[in-house]
Amino acid sequence: MTLCDIGNTTADILENGLRRKIPLTEFDPESFECEVWYANVNRALDEKVENLPHWHTISTLIERDKYYPTMGIDRILVCEAIEDGVIVDAGSAITVDVMSDGIYEGGFISLGLRSAHEAYGRLSPALDVSFNFEVDLDKMAKNTPDSVTIGFLAPLVHEIQRVNKPIYLTGGDAPIFARYFTDAIVDEILVFKGMQKLINKGSKC
Repeated sequence: MTLCDIGNTTADILENGLRRKIPLTEFDPESFECEVWYANVNRALDEKVENLPHWHTISTLIERDKYYPTMGIDRILVCEAIEDGVIVDAGSAITVDVMSDGIYEGGFISLGLRSAHEAYGRLSPALDVSFNFEVDLDKMAKNTPDSVTIGFLAPLVHEIQRVNKPIYLTGGDAPIFARYFTDAIVDEILVFKGMQKLINKGSKC
């Protein structure tokens, strides 16, 4: 079985334990001959995959009542992967969600690191500085890069720690956040684990 997470620019594939990313400009769903379970956030590709008999949307296996109506599919899938904990998906946006014994407790969305950096730069050229990920978030800053870094990251890190549950990090910037959560588990394929869990659950019904 092949799992596919279709984003806005790439299709992320997990097949026989191997992961690969295909730019959407080169992505051809018809070239897959095996059974594929997929999640898709790209509406332009909806029709293309919906009409393929061996492509199955993971959405049909999700108990939507567990989540709020507009919650994104990738965010739901990382939650499905974890029974109890705080899930931090650090990508173009940073999503933070809390699961307790398989129940979704809620969460929040923050700017991603790149978007935050760009936002500071738009406020003032003086704030167009790189984040310093070596800074001590518990101390007051004495220069602009540290001030910007602490101003953005310290409240975010505090809110995640305040939940007092195991922390799971995923997404492209997960290794950066791992510096601030020493006991966190970094898992790059959390979306796929959520998909597989739903498939396994569906096969038992």
